[in-house]
Amino acid sequence: MAQRSIQLDQERISCSICLDLLQDPVTIPCGHSYCMNCVKAHWDKEDRECIYSCPQCRETFTPRPVLVKSTMLADLVEELKKTGLQAAPADHCYAGPEDVACDVCTGRRLKAIKSCLVCVASFCEKHLQPHYESETFKKHKLVEPSKGLEENICSLDTREGRETVSASAEVAVKPRKLKIQQHIQGRETQEPETKAEFLKYSREITLDPNTVNKYLLLYGGERKATVTIEQQPYASHPDRFTDLWQVLSRETLTGRCYWEVDWRRRPGNVAVAYETISRAGRSSECVFGGNDKSWALYCGNMSYTFLHNNVQTPVSGPWSSRVGVYLDHGAGVLSFYSVSGDTMTLLHRVQTTFTQPLHAGLWFNYYKDTAELCQLK
Repeated sequence: MAQRSIQLDQERISCSICLDLLQDPVTIPCGHSYCMNCVKAHWDKEDRECIYSCPQCRETFTPRPVLVKSTMLADLVEELKKTGLQAAPADHCYAGPEDVACDVCTGRRLKAIKSCLVCVASFCEKHLQPHYESETFKKHKLVEPSKGLEENICSLDTREGRETVSASAEVAVKPRKLKIQQHIQGRETQEPETKAEFLKYSREITLDPNTVNKYLLLYGGERKATVTIEQQPYASHPDRFTDLWQVLSRETLTGRCYWEVDWRRRPGNVAVAYETISRAGRSSECVFGGNDKSWALYCGNMSYTFLHNNVQTPVSGPWSSRVGVYLDHGAGVLSFYSVSGDTMTLLHRVQTTFTQPLHAGLWFNYYKDTAELCQLK
């Protein structure tokens, strides 16, 4: 428990921009804290619009907030430094060629801290927690991280005698065999590869006026939206996003679907979310990608970041103002693409289990930002 408390303290006093311990920490009006130089540099890039945002929750501020050093956070950082509990550089958390990587992480994977002989998988600290918290996993056999799990299981069985194959080994091998079978079967009915194949699954999607934030103007057959300086006269509705510049699609998405979003003026964020996502306020429970009910691709200036359950994953790929989204709801596949003409480049793919129908979502960053759900031929 002590080790987990130390880890939590380190996360609280780390800057989400540079991913290192806070230096000259400042807390901005929304409550998030950063290194003073990091948030200054972030806001310097936004100076032209005179609207300044939080890199985490995207709340905007006008005029530019005055930054004052947080004495309490600074003292906490110094205290941890004195006790030798400095946070490790971010790269040390990720798996290298010689490390065992977490089998659950998407994008750049974290180092595994344990392997499970029953799951035949390895887990980072976050994804290992169900093994400690759920009765379902408590009888599983955890060992030090290992790349050759199946070989280890077989060697254990050999020492105990071939006549008495351990129950854990038998249970462990079956899921792996099932995954292999599913992979082979999946190759016969693969995910689209060319633009023409994706277009077979194109969906006509419109934006739901009952969910749209009042600072977003819908037009163009409710396929386009722009951030306005004045509130729009939408009627009160419990589904409306009250504080965040977000909107969901009217249509629910199941089966195989493909759609594209074109950001006319400046890149914004593309998302999918369950209908049960929170709408009131600006907490992480409402932000696309800030909870376990939504998945989002943040399209920054010439860069991308994938967000889910408030975890950010850097994404590399060619920048484009148009983003394609492919969903295979039944297979649990969600993919984001950079689209330029007929050329599609995969940016990020998620493999998960969707438990509810999804809605397409748009999340805007700045005043006058405009996005369009494209009509695809």
